[in-house]
Amino acid sequence: MRQGGDYARDANKRPTIEMVAQRAGVSRQTVSNAANAPHRLRPETLKRVLGTIDELGYRPSHAARSLRTRATGVIGCRLLPSNYGGTGGVLDRLLHALCDAARSSGYNVLAFSVDTDDEEIGVFDDLLRRNAVDGFVLANTHHGDVRPNWLLDQGARFVAFGRPWGVEHPRHSWVDVDGARGTSEAVNHLAGLGHTRIGFLGLGEGNGVGDDRYHGWQRAMDDMGLPVKGLVARAEDGIASGKALAEQMMDAPQPPTAFVCVSDAMAIGALRAAEDRGLAGGRDISIVGFDDSPVASVIRPRLSSLRQPVEGVAHKIVEVLLSELNGTQRRPSRVLLAPWLVRRESTGECSSVSVSATIPQKGRQQRKSPST
Repeated sequence: MRQGGDYARDANKRPTIEMVAQRAGVSRQTVSNAANAPHRLRPETLKRVLGTIDELGYRPSHAARSLRTRATGVIGCRLLPSNYGGTGGVLDRLLHALCDAARSSGYNVLAFSVDTDDEEIGVFDDLLRRNAVDGFVLANTHHGDVRPNWLLDQGARFVAFGRPWGVEHPRHSWVDVDGARGTSEAVNHLAGLGHTRIGFLGLGEGNGVGDDRYHGWQRAMDDMGLPVKGLVARAEDGIASGKALAEQMMDAPQPPTAFVCVSDAMAIGALRAAEDRGLAGGRDISIVGFDDSPVASVIRPRLSSLRQPVEGVAHKIVEVLLSELNGTQRRPSRVLLAPWLVRRESTGECSSVSVSATIPQKGRQQRKSPST
């Protein structure tokens, strides 16, 4: 057996299982049992090995433990572009929050980038075959999404960020943000400021997230007896789309005095449309976005926006996924978390100035009179 001085010369080396076994005078398997199956050892042997482990500062290899348990301590998640679907950085925030939440529970996140759902399934298949992950976080759920059923058929563990749109009885767990509740809050805020003609700038029908946010606007308008006819416009998400939709509504005989927008990108477009007509956001017209992206607090006027509880979503996803992995999840979880309105200068009391009164003469001439 090596003398203590020999070990002193190895002080800068990371202790190995072989070093512990040699120092304690036992086999490698005995050291492994002390760390993972102590009931298999005699009390005096266990005491000696554990004492040596403490003395040398040995930490069992995570890789070796993975080979024994088939657990990796890794969660897979697709990395989506930050501007995907007008999310305004929400998915970036989610990935950071997910990494923090996973690490606090002893897990790491493996992010990968693909362009299509079919390519993502290919990555799922590869990672599962190589036992490279314990489970997945599924982002950007949508109508006709084939990924959940594929994962279920493989017996894979996963939790979705987003509801299974169009599926009546989902078989998997999901965590989502209550977009309808958020847009309802926005309508209530604007109505409280005296606005009665509140327009909605949304996404094309069939988009789960967009439809959810639209329904919240519609319910709140109906509950307060406010008009909705001619106050809804839809298009692909983006600043240019928001600007074009807002211009169309502002050119109407009875234009809105406020907008609730499906995203911050749409809201910024609406602000630009207002500026082109000499309207000041928050004074002459009020605009609310969704996502509270970083740009919302730096543009002028600063944008009122609905902030998603991304950190809360990430922690709940990890909590539910670990329950799935541990076998303590008896039935699929369905979790809706509420966003909240961050109020800034883009919303204010309803102005007595008519929006149409500020439209350039050329724009007025292009409109037909309501009486014709």
